[in-house]
Amino acid sequence: MKFNQWTLGLAAVGVISLASAVQAEEAQHQVMTALSSTTLSGYVDTSASWWFGNQNPTGGAAGGVLPGRAFDGANRQDGFNLDVVKVQLSKPLDEGQWSAGYNVGLLFGPDANLLNTTSTLFGNTSDFAIENANVVVRAPVGNGLDITMGVFNSPIGYESFDAVDDPNFSRSLGYQLEPTVLTGVMASYRFNDILSVKGGVADNAMTAGTVTGNAINQRSNLESLKTYFGEFSLTAPDSMGFLKGAALYGGIIDNGMSSFDYVTRWAPRNAAAPTASNSVNPINFYAGATVPTPLTGLTLGAAYDYRASGLYNYSYENDIAGYLVYQCTEKLKFADRVEYATGSAGAWTVMPEGYGGLPAQPGSATDNVRIFSNTATVDYSLWANVITRAEVRWDHSLTGQNIYGAPNAFGGANERNALTLALNVIYKF
Repeated sequence: MKFNQWTLGLAAVGVISLASAVQAEEAQHQVMTALSSTTLSGYVDTSASWWFGNQNPTGGAAGGVLPGRAFDGANRQDGFNLDVVKVQLSKPLDEGQWSAGYNVGLLFGPDANLLNTTSTLFGNTSDFAIENANVVVRAPVGNGLDITMGVFNSPIGYESFDAVDDPNFSRSLGYQLEPTVLTGVMASYRFNDILSVKGGVADNAMTAGTVTGNAINQRSNLESLKTYFGEFSLTAPDSMGFLKGAALYGGIIDNGMSSFDYVTRWAPRNAAAPTASNSVNPINFYAGATVPTPLTGLTLGAAYDYRASGLYNYSYENDIAGYLVYQCTEKLKFADRVEYATGSAGAWTVMPEGYGGLPAQPGSATDNVRIFSNTATVDYSLWANVITRAEVRWDHSLTGQNIYGAPNAFGGANERNALTLALNVIYKF
């Protein structure tokens, strides 16, 4: 083994021994061997957004009401944005019966705060978050049982936190109904090329004032209360012609009993808002499908999200979305999403009539929320590894309530419609 002159000099004066140097170099080689199978990936996500109309009584851009937006809310409009930077380190499982791997996904930027995984040291204002961090092992059970333990992405949902993987830049209304991150253990098993299942148990991540959880290592008030989840997927085989690869998904997440006073904030109209916290048990149901068509490049999709008791006992929120994605040419892609969403008062943070003792909004007859949304996105690949897409989105209140725009004296806003235009540029590495 060859040593550099600095090492030989230290050995000559007795500071180190050549035996310890040999051991150190062997350890370094072991580390490099382990790292050689690790993959580095990620992206830099930027955007520019414009919200048509006046969203603020003083004429400014900030302060408007834009419910239903997960990462492109009012404070992202009428300007340029750094959305998020992601660095992903992964070692995927190999074909071995006792294979092992890991995943670490680190987020930097404003969207890291909005993910709400909660940093122990810095809370949600540090511009840093962990999206996933887990160990994955395979046990030789049947076709191989994969077990994931740590922090991982929720198994349900048509869209993901990573906009780079979604057909549109802005997230759907249904996306906000689902937990995004879970801390627990998940088992995955593939019976054959058609049927796969997942299931597991996680911490109860519901925290005061939120209904989507995501908090890492969060505990319920009762140690026995956990979150339980399951999901299945069916994939059409090659024998089904143009339908080969079509997929059908279904899943459920029972978030466990949780206590917080969200009901105080979103008390139904004419109901006395309680002062004590209220226990609720949010349950998410999900179904989704992706179907290719005989037309080359055209794919259809559908998703249905339903959450029971997410706001208060017996409240509901649901969203049905249809997707059309057309790869027109090698560089040009078009995607359109149409949504119809309904919910109890407070869904997607829409203010109920008379909230906080304010008078009911004139011309509005209901507290329930009904929203129609259409999102059209054009993606043209000008540079390698770069996503460049323009998007126009129209959200419309179907209940007669003014829920968008400048806040008004009734606890609502001044418009029934919200029209936004966005440019999204992402570099993938």
